Amino acid sequence: MTRNVLLGAIAALAFAPLAATAQATLTAETTAPGSTPHYIDTTLAAILDSAGIATVQITEGATLTNSVQAVAEGRLDMAPAPLILPFLLARGIGPYSGIGPEKGAELAANIRVLFFNAASGQVFGHYNGSSIEDIRDLEGKRIWNGPPRGAALTSGRAMVQLLSGLKDGEGYEGIQNPWPETVSAITGGNADAWTIPEGLPSGRQIAISAAGGTTLYDIPSDLYNSELGQQIINAPGHAPYSVPVEEYRNAYAGSDITIVTDDDTFDSYATAFGQIVPAGLDEELAYNIVKAVLEGEDRFLKGSPRGPFLFMSFGDIDGKSQGVCGAVQLKMHPGAIRAYEEAGHTVADCVRP
Repeated sequence: MTRNVLLGAIAALAFAPLAATAQATLTAETTAPGSTPHYIDTTLAAILDSAGIATVQITEGATLTNSVQAVAEGRLDMAPAPLILPFLLARGIGPYSGIGPEKGAELAANIRVLFFNAASGQVFGHYNGSSIEDIRDLEGKRIWNGPPRGAALTSGRAMVQLLSGLKDGEGYEGIQNPWPETVSAITGGNADAWTIPEGLPSGRQIAISAAGGTTLYDIPSDLYNSELGQQIINAPGHAPYSVPVEEYRNAYAGSDITIVTDDDTFDSYATAFGQIVPAGLDEELAYNIVKAVLEGEDRFLKGSPRGPFLFMSFGDIDGKSQGVCGAVQLKMHPGAIRAYEEAGHTVADCVRP
């Protein structure tokens, strides 16, 4: 008996290093708690850990402009990327103007996507006691419209321009803060209104409403269907976003939040996202990650009230629905493609490397 115990102990010691190295360690950055990317990333990390695939070390409250560049440079293993950012990086413009087009194109070519989502619909809101009486009349107002730079700021400025025809600094004053300061900046009374890409329900909007009743608006139908509206909705990095208004209202039941639309749907534009990794990520690891994502669909959808509104790519990848294969050109990781096809889903040629 003693001999068997000793052999068992020796065997356990012999296999311990193998077990320790079987689970990869990945670095990731994501947005602040309460946001949809944060929910997706923390759920993903829990799934990968429980499956023994990887331990994900997540930094929260990141500015995704920096995260995308870090993935492209191979300094970070994973991040949720608003698809406008790789588009801008590839051209060396916007927040990446300091990099330039040649280096930007080189870096963007090193980005691969594991899966997609388009859960963050742009909203416009204000406190019920605000001086705003008409969301089309925002002249002279102070509006929180995003972090200091990046995709959310671009989308926020687009919303104000669509509603009122005004540009940041030309007719209204835009207020920007890093994501972790968003709620305190708005509840502190410095802004007359705000526009933010939000999942449903948004913990951030619930926290803002705790300081006083708020009203959230979609895009009025005439503006949504206007030439400018369609340009914004179909702009690089955006995707159409529509949820039945009763579902939208029910998501905020119990909070002092009023939802205003002019029809029976909450219509806006979503910030299209891709979960990105460096092109050099091990193919088997990428395959196992995406296989676990597809098998964990119920966990994503049922783990939070926002689950049913994630718009994650659990099915076929046609490119257009995900916000790629047009102005935005991004390729999926070969390991991800293998996982989708093995699960019986089709993958468009335009996302193949």
